[in-house]
Amino acid sequence: MSETDLIDAVLDRHRRDGTRLMQILRETQEQLGWLSPATMTHIAAAIGWPRAMVSGTASFYSFFHTRPRGRYCVLWSDNITDRMLGNADLMDAMCKKLWLEPGRVSEDGLVSVNTTSCTGMCDQGPAVLVNYRAIPQMTQSRLGEMVGLIRSETPVSEWPAEWFAVEDNIRRRDILLAHDLGPGQALSAALQRGPEKTLGEIKEAGLRGRGGAGFSTGLKWEACRNAPGTGGNPAHYVVCNADEGEPGTFKDRVLLTSYADLVFEGMSIAGLVVGAKKGLLYLRGEYRYLLEPLESALAVRRQANLLGKNILGSDVEFDIEIHLGAGAYICGEESALIESLEGKPGRPRIRPPFPVTRGYLDQPTTVNNVETLAASCLIATYGGAWYAEHGTEKSTGTKLLSVSGDCERPGIYEYPFGITVRQVLDDCGATDSQAVQISGPSGICVAAEEFNRRIAFEDIPTAGAFMIFDETRDMFEVARNFAHFFAHESCGFCTPCRVGTTLVQNIMDKIAKNHGSPYDIDELFKLHRLMQGASHCGLGNSACNPMFDTLNKFRPAYERRLKSLDYEPACDLDAALSQARQMTGRDDAAAHLHNEEKT
Repeated sequence: MSETDLIDAVLDRHRRDGTRLMQILRETQEQLGWLSPATMTHIAAAIGWPRAMVSGTASFYSFFHTRPRGRYCVLWSDNITDRMLGNADLMDAMCKKLWLEPGRVSEDGLVSVNTTSCTGMCDQGPAVLVNYRAIPQMTQSRLGEMVGLIRSETPVSEWPAEWFAVEDNIRRRDILLAHDLGPGQALSAALQRGPEKTLGEIKEAGLRGRGGAGFSTGLKWEACRNAPGTGGNPAHYVVCNADEGEPGTFKDRVLLTSYADLVFEGMSIAGLVVGAKKGLLYLRGEYRYLLEPLESALAVRRQANLLGKNILGSDVEFDIEIHLGAGAYICGEESALIESLEGKPGRPRIRPPFPVTRGYLDQPTTVNNVETLAASCLIATYGGAWYAEHGTEKSTGTKLLSVSGDCERPGIYEYPFGITVRQVLDDCGATDSQAVQISGPSGICVAAEEFNRRIAFEDIPTAGAFMIFDETRDMFEVARNFAHFFAHESCGFCTPCRVGTTLVQNIMDKIAKNHGSPYDIDELFKLHRLMQGASHCGLGNSACNPMFDTLNKFRPAYERRLKSLDYEPACDLDAALSQARQMTGRDDAAAHLHNEEKT
């Protein structure tokens, strides 16, 4: 089959619909290896979009390639927990064995090796993506075998199956992870109760969004339900945000792996309440390996009459599609996610209007986190009052924590809201802890004297990340890793974030090279204030949080690197020219002239 025929087959499978451009580009790239100019021109003509729009989408996402890539594309997860486990040494060893410079494609086009942001494997790193298939728990011996397989050009599908095994690592279960609900049980209860009474139970339960913001789920569903929609054929939509790109978070990975039925059932209950006939699950690109199992789970639900028309004998119609992302952290923001679902670059929208009134395809849309939708099944089955008995008054129910870093037992821990940080540390076997980064880089860094604080919306809200650092860790390097993450993941839409994250990264690198001064510390605080007040979305508003927290709580980690009390330039011109002087012999000539002048 020719390349044109392959592209046309992908286009036909997606009805030549421009809103499905992300999936068209992904499947085309999986067939051809990269997205050539001719390929994008062909796709643009087929979907009726300007060529520049197709190119703009393809160039926005880091997992799309508009230049040839290696037949083996190896990406090392570069989250701080992977660094703590030695990913840098492993990647350096791989590059040396392959005679390859990081970030480049080998001369024969066989392989490329580079880094990527967190892959959601923090409990079992160091991790890599090979042609976007996840391989956790990398070791020197496994690395040697992998290099041999690449050199022998063994297809990735024939690599040892155990390499691709991703563990759930569930360490503590509570009402959600220990549930005994069967497929359809929660949905049946919701159908019997009806949409209005089910909404009432959700509101009585006090369920709040588990993605970090903590907005009332009941109020969000109610606003979406009451929104009239636009155009001659209005519709409502349910979107599951499974783009958990926050470094240190992997709870959604576990829910989608072992509790997919619960998530899909929660989406169906949301569809019943808001009056939607269609749901869309936005799956992060790093979880590409979950796509086929999730599609199979949907097929089983359709066969069991839990999706489609006349669900369980009712007049309710609802079905679910899965859309795969392509490596853009910003798509975790709900309006950026909707832009991506529509085939565009994932840049956050100006709000209002909010998605509940004008979201996907300009129609009322409720966007909920994976954990939120799963929890709604418990409420539909057992009622709002029962659910509200767990947790605290303002934070009902339980919370899944993704625990990683310096502890004996990393993994998933489910607790009722109100648990202390110290209790989590005790349960996971953490000792000599100096800090915990809660809710990822955009969250809060908690020092040892704060370990009695509680995980709850009224104290420490969290999307789920819980990264532990013991006394041997350099908190400056932790913050510097996060600074690089934000600079890489800024969508570039607004100047405060686009420029600000780069300036923060440069200052942190300058301090790391012992060229820093108190002036640079002051600049970090100024940038924090500027970006918080002027950035377009939450990424820019929170990008300086790691530096702000560590400066306030671990300032000596910065000060011991400062070279002087005065302004210090980042560039040492004399040192930069020294190598050139040595090569031309000018250092010797200058020394000889200096000695002659002395005599």
